[in-house]
Amino acid sequence: MAKLASTNREGKAKRSEVTELRAEGKIPAVVYGYEVENTAVAVDENEFIKVIREVGRNGVIDLDVSGNPVKVMVTEYQADSLKNQITHIDFVAINMKSEVTVDVAIETVGEAAGVAEGGVVEHPVFEVSVTATPDNIPESIQVDIEEMQIGDTLYVSDIRSKGNYTIENEDDEAIISIVPPQAEEPEEDEAAESEETEGSEEATESEESSEEGNQEEA
Repeated sequence: MAKLASTNREGKAKRSEVTELRAEGKIPAVVYGYEVENTAVAVDENEFIKVIREVGRNGVIDLDVSGNPVKVMVTEYQADSLKNQITHIDFVAINMKSEVTVDVAIETVGEAAGVAEGGVVEHPVFEVSVTATPDNIPESIQVDIEEMQIGDTLYVSDIRSKGNYTIENEDDEAIISIVPPQAEEPEEDEAAESEETEGSEEATESEESSEEGNQEEA
């Protein structure tokens, strides 16, 4: 289990103090949950990124809080995309024997056989809701699609038996489909039809003008 150090901080720190903290490469965070009082802490940004890469988005972290190890998960973190910086983290202390529900990513493995025949992979669902004890939550659910042909669809019911966890989504929810390629009309035909239409309209206008002229002469 990955370990992460933290330092205590003032819960209602001034904006200038938070800005200074971030300038030092620290991320303001809060810890709450199982057998833990709400505690404001700060963690090193580089160390946090290393830990998340190691355990995954839903991994369990051994967080040092006031010298005591607390098993936590990340429930939410905020980021400033312009500065490419994490600005705040919510850690929830967990009971390793109690189940939790989290979103887990669906990861495809291989290339579908139907793609070689011109099929297109549709991936309407990129993650599913999973309930399990923290140590049984997968980092992702891998799905082998190599045997899928055009017209095949993989449903939630097809991946229920993949691990020691419960998927909360409905059985008939489609995860991945291989659909036929969409037929495209040749551009030349469209251009020809457009020219014929324009020519027809011009001829009609010419005939109408001619008829009007004849009527005036008469």
